[in-house]
Amino acid sequence: MTRRGVRGLGTVLVAVVVAAGATACSDDGDSASSSASRAASAASSLASRGADAVASATAAAQDKLNSFKDGVNASGDVKTGAAATDKDGRATSKVTVRNSGDSKQSYGVQINFRDQNGNLLDSVVVTVDDVPAKATEDATARSNRKLDGDVKAEVGKALRH
Repeated sequence: MTRRGVRGLGTVLVAVVVAAGATACSDDGDSASSSASRAASAASSLASRGADAVASATAAAQDKLNSFKDGVNASGDVKTGAAATDKDGRATSKVTVRNSGDSKQSYGVQINFRDQNGNLLDSVVVTVDDVPAKATEDATARSNRKLDGDVKAEVGKALRH
């Protein structure tokens, strides 16, 4: 789980444990252990939803890259900038593509957003079409959802087609 997810999960757990403690002191018949069990179940559910979101984003990115016919590995032609957070809380990164070839090319670039521990938080594909020969073009990668904490952007895969 990501540090952000652990932090968010910790906040949820604290709230649930406080509620469980209050419930344990109530007259509704619930024991503290059953309340703690419900808290653990809620925490597990939250972690599962986060993992599902990352898996879904990764699968969507792979599907998008698979749609590029006759793609050639172009990871060396692509660089990412430092990740920033936009007004909606989503991570963004400048993506720079350099076409070192002699003809116009288009690129499909998978950008992975990771936390400071290297955990994958999100994955997106940016297309940069019709980059002239010997030229450089910029695009912006934007995460699918809000990401917290120290986020880094990296090139996962890049295809020239």
